[in-house]
Amino acid sequence: MLNRFIGLSAAIVGRSSRISGFPFSPLLKAGNQSQNRTMSAGKAFKVLVTHPEVPQEGIDLLKENCEIIQVQSVPINRAELLEKIRGVDGVLWGGHEPLNAEALDAAGPQLKSISTMSAGIDYVDVPEVKRRKIPLGHTPTVLNTAVADLAVGLLIAASRRFHEGRKTIDNDKWENYHLNWLLGQDIRDSTVGFYGFGGIGQAIAKRLSGFDIDKVLYTTRRRVHKEIEEEFNAKKVDFDTLLAESDFVVIASPLTKDTQGVFNATAFNKMKQTAVLVNIARGKIVNQDDLYEALKSNRIFSAGLDVTDPEPLSPKDKLLTLDNVVVLPHIGSATKRTRADMSTIAAHNVLRGLAGEPMLSPAY
Repeated sequence: MLNRFIGLSAAIVGRSSRISGFPFSPLLKAGNQSQNRTMSAGKAFKVLVTHPEVPQEGIDLLKENCEIIQVQSVPINRAELLEKIRGVDGVLWGGHEPLNAEALDAAGPQLKSISTMSAGIDYVDVPEVKRRKIPLGHTPTVLNTAVADLAVGLLIAASRRFHEGRKTIDNDKWENYHLNWLLGQDIRDSTVGFYGFGGIGQAIAKRLSGFDIDKVLYTTRRRVHKEIEEEFNAKKVDFDTLLAESDFVVIASPLTKDTQGVFNATAFNKMKQTAVLVNIARGKIVNQDDLYEALKSNRIFSAGLDVTDPEPLSPKDKLLTLDNVVVLPHIGSATKRTRADMSTIAAHNVLRGLAGEPMLSPAY
């Protein structure tokens, strides 16, 4: 994706930051002199950073005009978080700890700006934050590239039996004297179905176009723009059609009460026996017990998962006993560049909220 400048006035962050793939956002009004004085006079705002490993790029932006308080425990100690959040004006929420009424009550009524450092916000009590009229930001888009790259890797690994193949080496069962040994599924000329076809889904489809797929099907609440459909040879279909016709099914949808558990025994029984399931969204969208049965019985061919339910997954989980599933520990956005970009966007969000300006990437 193209690199574009995201500007913020010197009074707010002191410099511009270059973020890969993030749309241009206009400058805050440099003429807001009263706000400039407030921001520059003795670091008037206190901001809590809730994780000690938030990349320095975001923290450096905040430090220019804010006093920084940082949670130091890993895993996060809830008591430490609730103690340090008292009296702050802004929060950069750097983990997946519940962001709920308990945390908001501990902060106090002066809290005026929050941003997560994530695309998904299922751990946030959004209605409660909205009720208190606190601006909430998040960091979608900047992680699309990293997640899409990983999704394609999972799709290939699951369809070509990487995990199973490695186990044959570990167990001294390399049987290359068979002509039909470890045959996998072709991506070429396949139909790829997307459950959710937003920025990440489209980034995956863009990459898969280089593998000469036949077409894209997608299931979403709203149809995407006609130009996007034409670019990816994509067609909006209902869920049952998606399941029945797709050679690969990619889950790229947010977790909501409507999407939770929709991939269950009923759904798996509607999929092709040769189908490959890839989930880079949220583990709870899949009924994991039903997935285990579908994989164990070869009702579907294989699965590639970057997300599970629960996380972390127990090393004794029955899913890990199967040969035809590739499981990763939720590392979709785990590249140095992506995490730095996420921290920068989150910092911009917090600063804009403190300045009373629209956030760069609002959650609502």
